[in-house]
Amino acid sequence: MQTSLFFGIIVLAFSAILHEVAHGYMAQYLGDPTARLAGRLTLNPLKHIDMVGTILLPALLVLTGSPILIGYAKPVPYNPYNLRGRYDEGLVAGAGPATNILLAIIFGLLVRVFIPAEGLTAFNAPLVTAFATIAYVNMLLALFNLIPLPPLDGSKVLSSILPGNAGRVYDGFRVRFEHLGVLSGTLLILLIFYFLSPFFSAALSALFTLLTGLT
Repeated sequence: MQTSLFFGIIVLAFSAILHEVAHGYMAQYLGDPTARLAGRLTLNPLKHIDMVGTILLPALLVLTGSPILIGYAKPVPYNPYNLRGRYDEGLVAGAGPATNILLAIIFGLLVRVFIPAEGLTAFNAPLVTAFATIAYVNMLLALFNLIPLPPLDGSKVLSSILPGNAGRVYDGFRVRFEHLGVLSGTLLILLIFYFLSPFFSAALSALFTLLTGLT
């Protein structure tokens, strides 16, 4: 049990790092070199670890027996004034969850490949368990970050695609909410885990079964 939890935390940390690096590469592609100049377009975990989001929050969730393990890496910086297109900020925001979805699909399909008709064996069970954990954690990160509430990525994606006045109104709400800083993140986590957790868990479970065939 302790080994599986430790592996899950490691997977969560590296998946969150890949999520952030994807933001930086998309911004670079769209003309903003901020992440590259800050030395953040790297897989070196020391450049991305956030003491609270990468270490303390996952550890606290494990110790309190939370049904969902979540965390985050240090946000990759970008300058929205270097982005030219209307949808560019949404593309930068969406690159992180898209990376997690891609990883979830790849490892979910690998789970199906490595489970033969006769089922799990002593040989393939550890590999299937590892692949399933990677798929689960990445789908969890994608769903969590696509919730359209600031400061999560989903709020920037929604802000960029809402038409006309609706987009401006929501963008104003998003910016004001983000100015709350750490408080906004705390309120968001409380909202999700105490009010939306049953719906979030049900959606995550359904997608995990769809990807892997496991329940």
